[in-house]
Amino acid sequence: MQKKVFIIGTGLGGLTTALRLSSRGYQIEMVEKYHQAGGRLNLLEKDGFKFDMAPTFFSMSYEFQELIEDCNIKMPFEFVELDPLYSVHFEGDQRSYLIYKDLKKLALEFQDVEPDFEKKLQKFLKAAGQLFHDTENIVIRSNFDSLAAYLMKLTTVPIKHAPKMFYSMWHEMERNFESFEVKVIFSLVGFFLGATPFDTPAVYTLLNYSELVHDGYYNVKGGMYKIVEGILQELEKRGVKIHCNTEITGFSEENGKISSFTDRSGKDWKADLFVVNADAAWFRGVILKRAAFSEKKLDAKKWTLAPLTIYLGLDCKVPEMYHHNYFLRRNFKEYAGKIFKNKIKLDKPYYYVNIQSMHNPDYAPPGKECIFILCPVPDLRFKPDWSDDHEIAGSIIHDLSERTGFDFHKHTETRIVLNPGHWEEMFGLYRGSGLGLAHDLNQVGGFRPKNKDEKYKNLYYVGASTVPGTGLPMVVISSRLVTERIQKDNGIVPKK
Repeated sequence: MQKKVFIIGTGLGGLTTALRLSSRGYQIEMVEKYHQAGGRLNLLEKDGFKFDMAPTFFSMSYEFQELIEDCNIKMPFEFVELDPLYSVHFEGDQRSYLIYKDLKKLALEFQDVEPDFEKKLQKFLKAAGQLFHDTENIVIRSNFDSLAAYLMKLTTVPIKHAPKMFYSMWHEMERNFESFEVKVIFSLVGFFLGATPFDTPAVYTLLNYSELVHDGYYNVKGGMYKIVEGILQELEKRGVKIHCNTEITGFSEENGKISSFTDRSGKDWKADLFVVNADAAWFRGVILKRAAFSEKKLDAKKWTLAPLTIYLGLDCKVPEMYHHNYFLRRNFKEYAGKIFKNKIKLDKPYYYVNIQSMHNPDYAPPGKECIFILCPVPDLRFKPDWSDDHEIAGSIIHDLSERTGFDFHKHTETRIVLNPGHWEEMFGLYRGSGLGLAHDLNQVGGFRPKNKDEKYKNLYYVGASTVPGTGLPMVVISSRLVTERIQKDNGIVPKK
């Protein structure tokens, strides 16, 4: 008899888990709190403009290749490789730095600020590459049945990498480079993790290897939401049912198993197995009422920075800018040390600008442009009042206009601002944290909330706050790990 799996949440983790399990003969039904599938990988539309809501590029594209091979389908969307990867603008500097994968081109960008840059970078990337390949299968692509098993597996990582677990990414930059600009730019991967390079362990320099050597960064032809649309088309072929505008609020149990989940309208959703694509820590606390995940204990954990996102529809094209742009200042250490706990003014923050219609022209009407701006900000623990969100957004747009010489205010036709409170409400992000639990050493691997429930033997988790961690490729790996769990416990179910 075909087993039924009920999946709560249609983020990338939920969708890819549904794809894998349906390929193995399971019957799938899904619910989603938001009005359409995708989670943070979503799409906004207003006044003829389209906007990717959050992720605008990704690395480790081969994880998507593994997914489609595992499910025996054709790739349902088309990658677009980025090169240069992005540009970086420092306040007061008339030039910007383009970050190329080609190390010869990259060396030319820094020849005036970093002597012998190419030689230093090759040494740095060689060490980062060794770390990446020595740990990827041990830590990133593994399930752990216990903390002891995780710690035992760590002993198989070459001992030469151990020191990087105990000092910061910034310290590693200082060991390899001299110039402020180089150290800041190559520690931006810490911000990609929703943290800062001063509190991100140096082991994550392996991401520098991933971006510059191993795979690079990619967008998707037609926009990032094509990933969701492509997977949805495959799920529709398999008869997977998805119910949007459906929020889970309670559950029933029987004989050590979940028997059903209940939505806000009072409807019960029954199945043999259940997979949660909501935040794994938040769900255990708020829905399952676990003492170990109480509000007090959740607040004590380290969470990633929250997003303040701005979406602009412009009446003309933007001159002389690249697709992906970072706008930074010279107070890097001070800013990084104070931004988490709302101890610095947000009138001149650090931010990222993505000109989405540059690579996807149909995102804007002819002759117009759509812009996405992301500013990492304190979460709702440290800044609960976001009534000033439009004021902060106005300051960012003013700063962007001054630094580029292009008047974004003047040419704005439509504007949407989403603060951490909006993100919490739309997608159940705890305290508005953008990427879930941070990647401190006591919150990764065997220390991260497990993808199999501690109490109910038919309940599993997938997504950014369980193993292996945050980011689109990590979530795709997460779907593989939870599928392995389910297969181990239940076997491959033959199709009818």
